[in-house]
Amino acid sequence: MTEVTSFLQLVVTAMVPFILAAQGTMLAGRAGVFNVAQEGLMMLGASVGFLVSLTFGGNLVGLLVAGLVGGGFGWFLGWVTTRFRLDQFVIGLALFFAATGIASLLYKVVIGVTLQPPLIPTLDDLSIPGLSAIPVLGPVLFEQSAMVYFAFLVSGLLYWLLYRTNHGLSLRSVGENPKAADSLGVNVARTRIWCSAGGAALMALAGAYLPMTYTGTYTEGMVAGRGWLAIALAFFGGWRPQYILAGSAFFAGMEVLALRVQVGGLDVPHQFISMLPYVATLLVMMFALRWASIPAFLGRNYDRESRTSH
Repeated sequence: MTEVTSFLQLVVTAMVPFILAAQGTMLAGRAGVFNVAQEGLMMLGASVGFLVSLTFGGNLVGLLVAGLVGGGFGWFLGWVTTRFRLDQFVIGLALFFAATGIASLLYKVVIGVTLQPPLIPTLDDLSIPGLSAIPVLGPVLFEQSAMVYFAFLVSGLLYWLLYRTNHGLSLRSVGENPKAADSLGVNVARTRIWCSAGGAALMALAGAYLPMTYTGTYTEGMVAGRGWLAIALAFFGGWRPQYILAGSAFFAGMEVLALRVQVGGLDVPHQFISMLPYVATLLVMMFALRWASIPAFLGRNYDRESRTSH
């Protein structure tokens, strides 16, 4: 395998957490719910996914439980902001801190303090017959774990849902003009709650992917800011699944490039190398926000009894 092929294969592998977390942000945002708890939900997903996989055996069970737990947090965010019209940003930050604390607490309660942390088997690569034999493209796209295929499938399904179905049209209308959607019979509250739950489930899956692919164990801080970058990626992608998928390649490429430079032994402080993805993100966002199409009702609560919802 050439150096270029190896690099591209790592980029595709590193895209998954960005894809899932950013698509989850987009799904909730399209319904008007601005979730800012990505970092905490990814930590919780990593902790729960690892512990369940270790206890019951099997990464699939760990992924399912992590997704359910994340979905519960998202459902709560959607419910309290819809039912009681509490500030979405404040509740999101509260859930971020709660999820981060619970993630660490669960690990310490179940595992405790050990010199040698327990390990779980990482996800195996699934080679697609025929397609994996294609030069360069085959190893890059068709010799990956099931979660890589799942992330691309989710992106395709979300695009189809939003732009090819009546349900997607109703969903987008809730995030653009909920009063008009309500007048046409769309259940605004239910749409917001379930989109928030589905988005948070994807964020937790993004976190569960990390110990099952990179380390085989859970460590505090392993999310390493990917949750915050997922928010930037949602804006960078214009809140559209296809552009988020493309933007994930850039974010993942910067992450892998920084790691390659660090491993390459260059005489550069590792703090500077770790800073590169965030600097690149800042520079790109300075220009991306000029054309990004943000849902008009993003982060705002809808009150059907009020003439001007806010």
